Amino acid sequence: MLKKRKRSGVQEINAGSMADIAFLLLIFFLVTTTMDTDAGILRLLPPIVPDEQNTDVVNQRDVYIVLINDADQLLVEGAPMDIKDLREGAKLFMTNPDNSEDLPERRKVTVAVCQQRVAENKAGVAASGSDEQAKQSYQELLNKWEDKLDAVRLIGEYNELPPNAVISLQTGSKTSYDIYVKVQNELEAAIAELRDELSKEKFNRKFSELNGKNDDDKPLIKAVRLVYPQRISEAEPVEIANKP
Repeated sequence: MLKKRKRSGVQEINAGSMADIAFLLLIFFLVTTTMDTDAGILRLLPPIVPDEQNTDVVNQRDVYIVLINDADQLLVEGAPMDIKDLREGAKLFMTNPDNSEDLPERRKVTVAVCQQRVAENKAGVAASGSDEQAKQSYQELLNKWEDKLDAVRLIGEYNELPPNAVISLQTGSKTSYDIYVKVQNELEAAIAELRDELSKEKFNRKFSELNGKNDDDKPLIKAVRLVYPQRISEAEPVEIANKP
């Protein structure tokens, strides 16, 4: 007589290593997966520049207004301008070679002026006593004038822009990104060319060739930036008429 075989239960699967496998897969996908990133303009904002005078007062001659309206038309200081002329216009604003009353008044920076201001602010720091706010204010001015003194010793006397002089880039709410980037590039190129010209004249090397990681180049870079700071202010888009 045949005996029936005893049915065995469903064999259990050993899941002890499943957690390790899942963890390794998770690490693999984290390492190999690429994430899409938004492309844009890398912009380093200029530092706050302390000064003795009231920086809230801005003269109209110290602001170079560059406006792109909703129709992508370029207006500079209220007048239509071709984008190919923008670079030279920005350079003229930054240098004011003919001392025009419509452009920023550039003040002479000399060794004597710097040494006088350094001495005055050193005395201010010493006289501040326990007034930390006053001491910090004098120290900031002292650092600024010491930097200017170093710059004069490197490149000689130079004319500086007023602390409030700025290129104001304004756009309409419907301005295209393409024209915005082109205008940005022209303004930045204007400052880059001025820096290259000065650096080539004084150090026989373009500013773009100086290495910020090289200790010998760091003071040269600082000096050139003092003469030609990058001050491009960007306003929020607004509703602007299409016609210039």
